[in-house]
Amino acid sequence: MHPIAFHLGPLTIHWYGIMIAAAFLAGLWTASLRARRANIPGERIADMVLWLMVGAILGARVVYVTTYWKDEFANQPLSEIFMIQHGGLVYYGGLIGATLAGFIYVRWKKLPLWQVADVLAPSCALGNVFGRIGCFLNGCCYGRPTDLPWGVSFPAGHQYAGVPVHPTEIYDAVNNFLLYLLLAWLFRRKKFDGQVFATYLVGYAITRTVMEYFRGDYPPDHIHYGLTPGMLVSIPIFIVGHVLGVILSHRTRKPA
Repeated sequence: MHPIAFHLGPLTIHWYGIMIAAAFLAGLWTASLRARRANIPGERIADMVLWLMVGAILGARVVYVTTYWKDEFANQPLSEIFMIQHGGLVYYGGLIGATLAGFIYVRWKKLPLWQVADVLAPSCALGNVFGRIGCFLNGCCYGRPTDLPWGVSFPAGHQYAGVPVHPTEIYDAVNNFLLYLLLAWLFRRKKFDGQVFATYLVGYAITRTVMEYFRGDYPPDHIHYGLTPGMLVSIPIFIVGHVLGVILSHRTRKPA
């Protein structure tokens, strides 16, 4: 747990912010490479990243603040809402925000929607690898106590200080890297536009649900019927991904 990377005079640079920046840079680079294969100008993807960045951060922060308002923000100055360097971004909120921003940009520039979605999908998974490493360094999104040999212990001041817990941040980082490899492989072999994006929604919903079983950072009143907020959001995301894949695949079928 090393939340602070270094200081530049009065300015404190946090590892969480560095990892978020690295996530967008890695996503931009890999998406630009795939855009060439889809005959989409790389500069269009580069221009789109700013839209995605704003949409992702706004969506992720809004969902986090509304979810943890009573626990972390109700008795704090309103300025704390904007302190994302302290951590506090919900991935699903970022996905929804980035999707909406990307949709607006694609329609504005008249780009092929599902081709662009396929170009970006693997980069979303890769970016989340860096994001979860940032969570690990920040000490958030941690797991339940465990006796397993790879359990990690956070320092004094953490809720589970000195108690080995599941490194759920690392679990999720590994899952996303494997998902990135799968999606990058599928991109070269896809049978219809939108297949990679639909597979990403389904794949991440499944891996996120599995990982949620090991999370230990949710307050008890945030768990309903044994389901965490991440699980509850994964259900509609899984359904949307599956339905989207079926609909788009039928569009490519030739009539008999």
